Amino acid sequence: MTWRRKGASSPTAAYAGSSPVWRRILTVPLVPEAVRQARHDTTMALSEYGLRPDSAFAGAVLLVVSELVANAVRHAADQSPTADVTIAVGAGQLVVGVADQAPRLPVLSPAGVGDGLRTVAGLAAAYGGTLSVEPAVHGCGKVVLARFRVPDNLSSRRSGAGSRAF
Repeated sequence: MTWRRKGASSPTAAYAGSSPVWRRILTVPLVPEAVRQARHDTTMALSEYGLRPDSAFAGAVLLVVSELVANAVRHAADQSPTADVTIAVGAGQLVVGVADQAPRLPVLSPAGVGDGLRTVAGLAAAYGGTLSVEPAVHGCGKVVLARFRVPDNLSSRRSGAGSRAF
């Protein structure tokens, strides 16, 4: 599986105001092996971005990717053959999105959320972020989004390279 860049061919693919947004999208088949593959490929993408895979922040992001892809495999595979995993970084935020074609939106209330989404919400909150779900833009399916505020000590740029060092 390979990551697709969204927009331009450089790692700085899109712009939100004056802040560049770095984005990668991976399409995975909704089979149990997708969790391992998405986690591996996300590790590589985060390394490409400049995030150390052994950092606590990267560990939280990787666990979120694992949980969200596992949920898609568990709850959407009968209606969606694939899911798109998106990693986007910009304006001091990192966003993980997992989109599938199943129309049922997960319940995010404290009483209705399962252990996996509770873990995702807790990890996002630990980094000043949120968990949300939205209908897909194209009208078929949904996207589950986990937003993180990138810790200040991780958001400095590498000198001369134009990429971020974490």
